[in-house]
Amino acid sequence: MGGKLQSGGRLRPVDLARGHGLSTQAVRNYEAAGILPAADRTPHGYRTYTSLHAGALRTFLALLPGHGHRTATSIMRAVNEGAVDDAFRLIDESHAQLLDDRRTLQSVENALRDLEPGAGPEPGAAHESGAAPGSAAAPGSAGSGTGGGIFIGSLAGKLGIRPATLRKWERAGVVRPRRDPLTGYRVYGEADVRDARLAHQLRRGGRPLGQIAPLLAQVRAAGGLEPLEAALYDWRGRLSARGRAMLNGAAELETYLRERG
Repeated sequence: MGGKLQSGGRLRPVDLARGHGLSTQAVRNYEAAGILPAADRTPHGYRTYTSLHAGALRTFLALLPGHGHRTATSIMRAVNEGAVDDAFRLIDESHAQLLDDRRTLQSVENALRDLEPGAGPEPGAAHESGAAPGSAAAPGSAGSGTGGGIFIGSLAGKLGIRPATLRKWERAGVVRPRRDPLTGYRVYGEADVRDARLAHQLRRGGRPLGQIAPLLAQVRAAGGLEPLEAALYDWRGRLSARGRAMLNGAAELETYLRERG
């Protein structure tokens, strides 16, 4: 680190701060939060730190990118309180979350891969209530809606799900069909069919609706699936960077644990 050792190997707050581009107040705040061990005081009340405090600060800053501020703080507090097993549990939870994020990404990539390019709505025969082809239908309730698109029964049949499932997805914000001005029935346009098919693949992969709705909002904001490829690439890169950051944090933590004896 960049600070100068004081007599007896003591460090001032500014010595810890300077080597990491921090303010002395940040160092004091880290001590108050339990990230650093409690500092000794001079007869005049000034804080004095040691190489152990410097190691704690390096460890915390190394843990930050992989675990986030809250978890990194909890890890350091647990270690400094002697509850090392609690620190390991927190680290395990971060790794479990990273694994779940990787699985989510894989589910999304698989779902996009399974979507047939250029698939759009085709005229169907089921109406809003999900009636089977050939059954009696109200006027204007054929599979194709006014202005293009298909009704709920046709789409449900294509996906092999119940119309009630599509209504549930609509309430969750997964699909957003318009209403036919003549019949009041839901009409699913090309983008709606795409969203429903993607949602169906993700649901089959075990993804909850709460995770699917934000993803589809990204698809809509991006203007389709193709721009989403760049977002998935960035997402994959962030997960890899987080994994490497966790490795770096683990190495610093192991060094700090040895320093603590």
